[in-house]
Amino acid sequence: MAEEEGGAAQRTVDAPPPETESIVWSEDKGRFETPDGEAFLQYRLLSGHGGGAAPAVAVMDMVHTYVPRSKRGQGLAARLCDAAFDHARGRGMRVLPTCSYISDTYLPRNPALKELVYKDEESHPKPSSM
Repeated sequence: MAEEEGGAAQRTVDAPPPETESIVWSEDKGRFETPDGEAFLQYRLLSGHGGGAAPAVAVMDMVHTYVPRSKRGQGLAARLCDAAFDHARGRGMRVLPTCSYISDTYLPRNPALKELVYKDEESHPKPSSM
């Protein structure tokens, strides 16, 4: 913001608030994380089997979400989940919410995302090297 004071323009630049901290996809680690790696959502890819003539379904098993005490209360866990669910949706994957935060807190708050959840009726996924 520029402010005129005594004829001179001043620009104030504030550090971005914690809720805008970026989320990074670290494919090699199987994580979505903050740039410093302190907060993360750990996942593993599974390969499902299609029933009958149906094609196999890729499944993202979201196994753990961690946010250190110093970063809690800022919505960071939800933003990690947002990034992971966006990633899964964009790649046509299903989600297996093994992490209790995701199954017990995040999904009830975001019911529209339940359409991405891997269903028991679908054949059981197996670990993949994707």
